Amino acid sequence: MYKYLSLIRYYNLIFIVFVQLVVRQTVLVPVLQKYGFEIVPLDAATFLLIAATVLIAAGGYVLNDYFDIKIDAINKPDKQIVNKTVSKTVAMRIYQALTAAGVVTGLASAHFSQSYTLAFIFVVVPGLLWFYSASYKRQFLTGNLTVAFMAALTVMVVAINEVKLLENEFGDLLFQTPLPSELYSWAAGFALFSFLLTLIREIVKDIEDINGDREMECRTIPIVWGIAKAKILIYVLIVITVAALFAANHLYISFEGTLTLRYLIFAIVLPLLALALMLLRPKNRESLHQASTLTKMVMVAGVSYGFIFYFLMAKTYQLSIFGLFMTNPNP
Repeated sequence: MYKYLSLIRYYNLIFIVFVQLVVRQTVLVPVLQKYGFEIVPLDAATFLLIAATVLIAAGGYVLNDYFDIKIDAINKPDKQIVNKTVSKTVAMRIYQALTAAGVVTGLASAHFSQSYTLAFIFVVVPGLLWFYSASYKRQFLTGNLTVAFMAALTVMVVAINEVKLLENEFGDLLFQTPLPSELYSWAAGFALFSFLLTLIREIVKDIEDINGDREMECRTIPIVWGIAKAKILIYVLIVITVAALFAANHLYISFEGTLTLRYLIFAIVLPLLALALMLLRPKNRESLHQASTLTKMVMVAGVSYGFIFYFLMAKTYQLSIFGLFMTNPNP
C-alpha cells in the first residue's frame, strides 16, 4: 500500500488540501463575514473542487514517474517506483483512473457552481499535465513555469468557485459591490506567493537532478545556463518574493500593530535568507535536498499566514473565528 501512496505523492496531496482549505476558511470566509455573510460550511461544490484537484494532481504525479523512468534510475534509483515495484502498465492504468475520476469530479463541481470557467480548467489541466510530463519539463523554463502556474491555479480556483456561488445567489448585483474584487485580490496574493516559491523550488530540484536530466538531453535552466547562473536566478526570485511581501504589507495590509510584519520576517523572510545561504555551498545532493525541503516549509508558512489574517480580520471587524469565539478588539 505504501508504494502506491508514495507513487501519488500523498504528502503533496495533503498539502494541496491544506492550501485550498486554508485559503477558503481563513482568507475568503473572513472577507465574506466582513460584508455580513454568515460562515458557510464546505458545500458540495467546494468539496468536489478539492477532491478533483487532488485526484488530477495524483494522476499527474504518477504520469510524471511514468515518463521519468530513465531519469529517476540515475537521479534517485533507491526511490524509483515505476518499473521497479509498480509496472509501467499498472502505473498507466492508475494514472488513467485517477485522471478520469478527477475530470468527472471537477465537472460535477463546475455543475454545482454553474461555472464554465471551472469546467474549462478541469478539462484543460490534465492535458497540460500530460504535455508537461512528456515534453515541457525537459524544455528550457517551460516546465518550471507550467508547474508554478498550476500551483497558483490551485489557489485561484477556490476564489473562482466562491465568487460563482455568490453570483448564482445574488446575480449581477454582486459585481456592484467590492466583494468579488476583494476576494480575488486576496486569493491572488496567495497565488502569487505559491507561484514564486514553486518556481524557486523547481529550479532547486533541477540543480539537484542535473545528472539524470543531462543524460536524457533535457534543457533545464542549470543545464543550459550552468549551475552558477541558475543559483543567481534563484537569488533574484528570492529578492522579488521578499520585496513583494514587504510591498504588500505596506500597501495593502492595514491592520493595527506589527503582527503581520513580524510573521513575514521570522516565518518567511529569514528562512528565505537561510535558503540563499544554503545554496552558496558547493553542489551536493544532500544540501540541495535540504534546500528543497526548506522551500516547502516556507510555502507552508506562507499559506499559514491565512490564520494570522483571520485573527486580524476578526479583531478589526469584530468577527467570530470559525463561528466559535470572538477576539478582544482592544490592544
